[in-house]
Amino acid sequence: MIRASVPAFLLDAVLVVAFAATGRASHDSDVLAGLWTTSWPFLAALLVGWVFARAWRSPVRIVPTGLVVWGATVVGGMLLRAVSGQGTALPFVIVATLTLLALLVGWRLIARGIRSLRSRRVEHPGSRDVAPRA
Repeated sequence: MIRASVPAFLLDAVLVVAFAATGRASHDSDVLAGLWTTSWPFLAALLVGWVFARAWRSPVRIVPTGLVVWGATVVGGMLLRAVSGQGTALPFVIVATLTLLALLVGWRLIARGIRSLRSRRVEHPGSRDVAPRA
């Protein structure tokens, strides 16, 4: 699973940056000018989450990998934002928590669904989901 860990980590990182960019854009901010300032606390926390979860062992698993990475990214990102003087208003915490859940766990759910469909096709290569004609 080590081979899958690099793309999985990069996908997580891209999704965290997309979250930050979307947030900046929704507040009529210059997206690129402050993107690093908004992203770095969550990216640092994402890295900590990956290490804590040992996500490289099973990067696509929802439990525990996805949930630990998500939790660490939210909690660590908010703590780093607070320490660095950035805002942590309750509405932002709620939106960030739900959005990062959808992004960091969501892609893993989609991957699981795709894997499940593929394994069904391998198990039953000739079968179809259509009822036989009478």
